[in-house]
Amino acid sequence: MSAPRLRATPLPGIGVQYDLVTREHRHLSVVAHRDGARTVNVYGSEDPDSCAHSLRLTGPEAGALIDTLKPSHQSASLLYTTDLGLVAERIEVAATSRWNGRLLGDTRMRTETGASIVAVLRRAEAIPSPAPDFRLAGGDILIVIGTREGVDSAATILGQE
Repeated sequence: MSAPRLRATPLPGIGVQYDLVTREHRHLSVVAHRDGARTVNVYGSEDPDSCAHSLRLTGPEAGALIDTLKPSHQSASLLYTTDLGLVAERIEVAATSRWNGRLLGDTRMRTETGASIVAVLRRAEAIPSPAPDFRLAGGDILIVIGTREGVDSAATILGQE
């Protein structure tokens, strides 16, 4: 089977549209918006120019979809997996999160999930081993290490609004 052909079309002021025709002759496109969002379009099989379904994803949603389509150690959010069953993952604190502006210790992350927050990425700065009195901010990326279940629970807690 030959490699699928992907065509990129610049969309000035919007981003780039990537078009793919599958081996079953289905037309798919993804618009990569400049703000990090993605729009996934599926075109009708009868008319390959007629969009049948369109789904807009935020940057983090698009990243999660990529992880499910091609899970690997090279995933943008999954940093490392060992034979011991530990993973490290990047989890963003949204501006709408209930933890925005609150202390890390208030999350009770380690007690509730068994997962540890080993670093915080804020803008161009990395804060290793943040203490419980570290104040979280919307846009912070937390590096969380634990079991798969613990990291998933941490993501749920951090996603609370």
